[in-house]
Amino acid sequence: MDDTFDGKVALITGAGSGIGRAVALRLVADGAQVVGVDIAADGLAEVAEVAGERFTAHPADLSDPAACRAAVTACVELHGRLDVLGNIAGVAASHHVADVTPEQYRRMMAVNADAPFFLSQAALPHLLATGGNIVNLASNAGLMGQAYTVPYCMSKGAAVQLTRALAMEFVKTDLRVNAIAPAGVDTPLVRSFSIPDGVDLDLMQPYMGHRGMARVEELADLFAFVASDRARSIHGAVLSVDNGITAG
Repeated sequence: MDDTFDGKVALITGAGSGIGRAVALRLVADGAQVVGVDIAADGLAEVAEVAGERFTAHPADLSDPAACRAAVTACVELHGRLDVLGNIAGVAASHHVADVTPEQYRRMMAVNADAPFFLSQAALPHLLATGGNIVNLASNAGLMGQAYTVPYCMSKGAAVQLTRALAMEFVKTDLRVNAIAPAGVDTPLVRSFSIPDGVDLDLMQPYMGHRGMARVEELADLFAFVASDRARSIHGAVLSVDNGITAG
């Protein structure tokens, strides 16, 4: 691609598949050293084969705050700095709200909301030192109400507000914090997504959209721009990539 991230270090979660994989490969192609984190070690190994020596796999379950801190520590110990944190790892599920178990709820919040917080908390001193940035993966589900995905909407709403609140707390520094909010993206996560019996499809239509799904490469292109110095005036933004779903 180019040398936009030459000399820079990125920590990308969810790097074993889908959007995280595409982002990791794009940043490697643009010159970055990338540490990819995912619970799926096999997926990370496949990315490492494609990406080469500028990619380091770090398998971890980010539902554990200690694992979040350890991932940041490992990245900085390996490369001596951190310039970009991409909070991309996530889980999704559809349920009738009455059927959501405490275990399902906690897993959703732990991966989608808690992990970005604890990763950001651990990364902040290093990102402040380099004038780096955080890019969170939010969702149209964090910007609109959606039937049958209540915990998921809550968790992505947390990603939106994490972005905005961090942006305000550090607005007088060089640190930048932004979010990308896609709707459906053609990933293994979306392809395996299922809905429960008995749903009212009329309630789901407003967030299913009319233009189909985005490609992971589109998200990687936007991520690379937002995380680059070319986007130095973009701070506290939630950038929708949803084919117009939240436009009206």
